Amino acid sequence: MKLSTYHQQSRDTWHSLVLVMPLFVLYQLGVLWTGGVRNGVDFMTDTLWWAVGGELHYYLGVHVGVLLLMVVAAVMLRKKERLRLRVWPAVVAESAVYAFFFGAAIVAIMDALGLSALLSVGLSVGGEASVLDNLVLSAGAGLYEELVFRLGLMGTMVWLGHRVVGWPRWWAALWAVVLSSVIFSAVHHMGPLGEEFAMGVFVFRAIAGVLLALIFYLRGFAVAVYTHALYDVLVLVILASNG
Repeated sequence: MKLSTYHQQSRDTWHSLVLVMPLFVLYQLGVLWTGGVRNGVDFMTDTLWWAVGGELHYYLGVHVGVLLLMVVAAVMLRKKERLRLRVWPAVVAESAVYAFFFGAAIVAIMDALGLSALLSVGLSVGGEASVLDNLVLSAGAGLYEELVFRLGLMGTMVWLGHRVVGWPRWWAALWAVVLSSVIFSAVHHMGPLGEEFAMGVFVFRAIAGVLLALIFYLRGFAVAVYTHALYDVLVLVILASNG
């Protein structure tokens, strides 16, 4: 497969929705196995669990509904060309490379901006959850936070800025990257389930949002989802178990 073909297929929204289905199915199975795990780290999982009153059958029902919506969207956006199955492992491999350097890139950016002193306040990394629990949480965060904040929020912002306001596409994208990332970080500190505000955590997560937004814009939804999920696996499972 040519690199240009891989780049086009992995970035396309229809292909992206299909490519994240395996992760969504694994997440559903993980939720069933763990009984609806939550640990206070994954904002979207905690919020959804709280919204359904901690009832597992409602929780699973929402997941099934989201999956059906993704299937409907994939069918509506379906392209004539056939999706090559070998795109999926290539997407996972590409995302793994981004995930491996992700944390170091955030720290380097904060250092370059003179914000390294804020790194003395760290993010939570999994608490007492088991390895399986943290794998499920990683999949959930990668799926839902990218679905809400990148595909939903940022995608809408780019569309509004470009189509409605009339900005050049690059300017609409820049505005959407920054604003959606600030919102992404801020909501983790809001509401009854929000974390206590710490500037270091807020800035770290906002920069993470910017990097994920750039990956989403330049490489597509699927690569952003797998990058986010694999980075969370690295932090919640590997680093936390060695800490």
